[in-house]
Amino acid sequence: MFKIVKKQVLNPSIVLMSIHAPLIAKKAEPGQFIILRISDGGERIPLTIADYDRENGTVTIIYQLVGKTTRELADMNEGDSLLDFVGPLGIASHLEGYRKVAVIGGGLGSAIAYPQAKKLHSLGAEVHSITGFRNKDLIILEDEMKKFSDKLIVATDDGSNGNKGFVTDVLKQLIDEGNKYDLVIAIGPLVMMRAVSNLTREYGIKTLVSMNPVMIDGTGMCGGCRLTVGGKTKFACVDGPDFDAHEVDFDEAMRRQNMYKKQEKESEDIHVCRLGGANNA
Repeated sequence: MFKIVKKQVLNPSIVLMSIHAPLIAKKAEPGQFIILRISDGGERIPLTIADYDRENGTVTIIYQLVGKTTRELADMNEGDSLLDFVGPLGIASHLEGYRKVAVIGGGLGSAIAYPQAKKLHSLGAEVHSITGFRNKDLIILEDEMKKFSDKLIVATDDGSNGNKGFVTDVLKQLIDEGNKYDLVIAIGPLVMMRAVSNLTREYGIKTLVSMNPVMIDGTGMCGGCRLTVGGKTKFACVDGPDFDAHEVDFDEAMRRQNMYKKQEKESEDIHVCRLGGANNA
């Protein structure tokens, strides 16, 4: 069993948890993920490793309440334990050798961008971080990102934090100001990552995106997380989750992402009804 040693609500729909998992903490690197299961018979869900503490043996995950399992997970508290917590899975991000990098996180993607910025900073790279949210009430990890960024710009769609715009607007402005990036990392909704990819393609800047398609086993056996990258089939769980943004077929990825929306909604509705005490028999 894997004990929850810390729980923090970051905003109304995003929760941070640190899990005691010393063997995973010992090996974890930015870009990798875990697969957890709350209880016997429960759904297996993949979550990117947001941070790790090798000394204390903890792994931090940050997740959004978007379905049945994440809502059940949010109902748990410090001292409770998860049944399964498997990892680290996936290929760690290759971040060595870059001098100047723009790290971009959209919404929950900021939780995945954070360990990238932290690692790059430790390697001596100049890090410009850009995070984007719909409004100021949804902003997360601002202080943490600032600690490991030479420059941090937080934008909101509605301008409620005093800086209106999209992450692509900010990135374009920085590039046009003369910033020459060796690498751009974009993590967030598919539509955002595609927009960043289209922009950086114009400037010829190498760009990596972290892909999170539907995933079941995390070992490449089920094929559920397949993507088309450079005209070839890849599996996010074993070939990624990082991929060359300019080679990803985002249109296909978006179609696949929407395949199970109906089932996800039905599962969530049942969970909410049970919490409310409704009789679903």
